[in-house]
Amino acid sequence: MLAPERRTRADVIAAATIAVLVMVAAVVVWWNSDARGTTSVVAESPVGPPPSALSVPESVGELWRTDDAGSGTPFVVGGTVIASDRHTVRGLDPATGDTRWSYTRDRALCAVVGAWDAAVATYRDDRGCGQVTELDGASGAREDQRTNDADDPARLSFDGTYVTQAGSTRLEVWRSDLVRTLEYGRVDAPVNPGSQPRSGCTLISTASASSRVAVLERCPGETGLRLTTMNPAPKDATVPEVYGSTVLADVSPDVETARVLAVVGDRIALYLPPSDTVVGRVALFDGSATFLSAVPMDEPVTTTWPTARASDLVRTGSVLVWWTGSVAVGFDQATLERRWVLPTALGAGAIMAGQLLVPVPGGLAVTDTESGTVSRTLPVSRGDAAAPVSVTVLGTRVVEGRRGADGAGTTVVLG
Repeated sequence: MLAPERRTRADVIAAATIAVLVMVAAVVVWWNSDARGTTSVVAESPVGPPPSALSVPESVGELWRTDDAGSGTPFVVGGTVIASDRHTVRGLDPATGDTRWSYTRDRALCAVVGAWDAAVATYRDDRGCGQVTELDGASGAREDQRTNDADDPARLSFDGTYVTQAGSTRLEVWRSDLVRTLEYGRVDAPVNPGSQPRSGCTLISTASASSRVAVLERCPGETGLRLTTMNPAPKDATVPEVYGSTVLADVSPDVETARVLAVVGDRIALYLPPSDTVVGRVALFDGSATFLSAVPMDEPVTTTWPTARASDLVRTGSVLVWWTGSVAVGFDQATLERRWVLPTALGAGAIMAGQLLVPVPGGLAVTDTESGTVSRTLPVSRGDAAAPVSVTVLGTRVVEGRRGADGAGTTVVLG
């Protein structure tokens, strides 16, 4: 019979050494992990959205304000006002302005957008703005997360179904669990080589809806900008399903203000700036990027994509309202026929009780969405704040995002 094994002193030393090495490795991994650089404070109890306003109030006054060094365009999700700074997304109590929840990282915040009753935030790493976190709007709890290759900067937008992240060379579309449904443009390590329809193009502007993604791009060797329409959720996310693509021969590829305004069903609205041969116009294309019609656009346009904000465009039932940087214009969503112009607007506004509240010098103009008629103006003092002024509505409260003369952002809640 063999003698039973006995531990030697060398065995004990070896086991202790291995344990110490494992502990050191764990500490090193934690020290360099994203978890160490993240602080998440959730709300003590989640809240829901307040009931919608039944009418526009006779007057509004300032309830509270807070600095907003982020995008300068606050929004509301889950009954919470969302503001941000260089590293933090904050959920604020709409009644008091107190912080209900916060999410902070030791990385720079690239962008944040409201979608699916959540705040979707992107943070910067060595691959661009590709670290993505979805935060429940009511509680601040972390939901889905993803990491991907991305441009820096990269713009976020939400069309009611999908979130689109787009930079100058690359576009991704995500569904509500942050799974990618489409990638388009630059692909550093393609799973399917040659799956992208073009390479080397610069994305000028994008917009999306549940059935279409439209991209305006500048491609090497082409004499005009190119409009491409795609399926936002093809069978294979790495292989775009293109519905149509058209080179706009009368639009110089070096123009700065051309942009996709909106995708409505299978129709795409573009703003095409004036040139030596054509006037500025808003053009309507079908879902296959085929030109349908155009209406002249004489007012100056100073907003450009991607610096233009999502709040510059508002859909109000049958009307699309666009703030051009100088005026607010109401278009029929189906035909793009121009219905009205509000020349004093500081932004596109927001809907309360069926009326459009448009920021104007000295107040909020209560505007009929169909005719553009202003029935009255709610006085609001903004000090030295200048255009643009973003507006969103939460129940009976109005949330304004302002920029001062020094460029500092402020979120102001009126009620």
